[in-house]
Amino acid sequence: MFENLSERLSGVFDRLTKQGALSEEDVKTALREVRVALLEADVSLPVAREFVKKVQEQATGQAVTKSVTPGQQVVKIVHDALVDVLRGEEDPGKLKIDNPPAPILMVGLQGSGKTTTTGKLAKRLKEKEGKKVLMASLDVYRPAAMDQLAVLGTQIGVDTLPIVPGQKPVDIAKRAKQQALLGGYDVYMLDTAGRLHIDEVLMDEVEQVRNVVDPRETLLVVDGLTGQVAVEVAEEFDAKVGISGVVLTRMDGDGRGGAALSMRAVTGKPIRFVGLGEKMDALETFEPERIAGRILGMGDIVALVEKAQETIEAEQAERMMKRMVKGQFNMNDLKMQLEQMLQMGGMQGMMGMMPGMGKLAKQMDQAGLDDRILRQQIAMIQSMTKKERANPQILQASRKKRIAAGSGMQVSDLNKLLKMHRQMSDMMKKMGKMGKGKMLKQAMKGMFGKGGPSPEEMAAGMDPKALEAAAKAMGGKMPGGMPGMGGGMALPPGLSGFGKKK
Repeated sequence: MFENLSERLSGVFDRLTKQGALSEEDVKTALREVRVALLEADVSLPVAREFVKKVQEQATGQAVTKSVTPGQQVVKIVHDALVDVLRGEEDPGKLKIDNPPAPILMVGLQGSGKTTTTGKLAKRLKEKEGKKVLMASLDVYRPAAMDQLAVLGTQIGVDTLPIVPGQKPVDIAKRAKQQALLGGYDVYMLDTAGRLHIDEVLMDEVEQVRNVVDPRETLLVVDGLTGQVAVEVAEEFDAKVGISGVVLTRMDGDGRGGAALSMRAVTGKPIRFVGLGEKMDALETFEPERIAGRILGMGDIVALVEKAQETIEAEQAERMMKRMVKGQFNMNDLKMQLEQMLQMGGMQGMMGMMPGMGKLAKQMDQAGLDDRILRQQIAMIQSMTKKERANPQILQASRKKRIAAGSGMQVSDLNKLLKMHRQMSDMMKKMGKMGKGKMLKQAMKGMFGKGGPSPEEMAAGMDPKALEAAAKAMGGKMPGGMPGMGGGMALPPGLSGFGKKK
């Protein structure tokens, strides 16, 4: 979503950070480009003006021009200003659902993704916060809208209010309130009918529902691809119904993301969540610091650690950790790591969150490297017998031919996989010998909340500059240079077995 803006800004800051000293004219020129980049990203004009003015005031003083790293100082000032624009005056904190049964009213235009978002949020409240949730559809107009919510409820294991044909939305809301009280629910979510913001009848109806249930949170669901219209919609709904927060959907699309940057500044309402896909777990909390970091190419290590926490099973990782500390690493371990990479969004998804790796992810795409390679490598491991996986050293020519044929690959591809495994295995042994076993254990504990550091602490421990320097140092020094890449850029040692996709 923020790719174009991120590219433009990183170009501006690359030029700034390369210069030793900065004059005020340099900063002004850079900020003019920042302003154009913001406007091109569909950020509203008043917000862009205010943003540049604020940055200019802080970035043109002696403190910046005389500092050792003026370019980095300007980047930091822009980062802080971005966080302010995204967060607003105060941090909205968590959803107010502390007084059961807490009603959450979902409102929005037709086709913005209300019903799906209702399901996603219910799943999140149930799994991450341990709440007992009831969902009720008040959409009596759209065909099968109520059935859609019932199907979603069955999928995610959340109760839905039984459908009574012919009931008015206000009556359904009263019934949901009663059912939530009697059933001991912590939260009940009301999915209202989609409306056009000029539709007075439906607007009156949602006002009546609001008056009946007195919701703790009224969340407006808007399509992130609609640009500045999303901001206007939020203002109109707030004036008529009163909203407490916004959920932006389709933020995984290729829209320009300006709505997210303008929403808080123009409406004063916080963005609570962002929808990042069709799957029921594709909903993230909107964290201003992390979004600002992603826009400026600083990566999002916290999100990466959180994803790892969700995808790795604690017991499995405990076993793997013990093996790694001893320097043992076989094909089963490699298969588990490849599968985990896919679960965490593939190579590009992970690299996009790592500091200094955003550009490398793009180069990988251009070089024809994608997640199909991971799947092909998993297929080759699956073609091996249990004995071969546990002890890859026994693989001779005949066995290699059989494995390659079984997975539909070439023997040369299998050799690359074996080379990659050897390099990773050597690296594990070195880490065990160098006394980094304790560090590995601590990191693993942090992944599963077993007394180790939290994702935030782990992220803080990973110095973005050090990671960025490591990314730059990869060029030429690491084995297995990447095909199709200029400048001798190479993969990390553990991934050097990747070849071009077929």
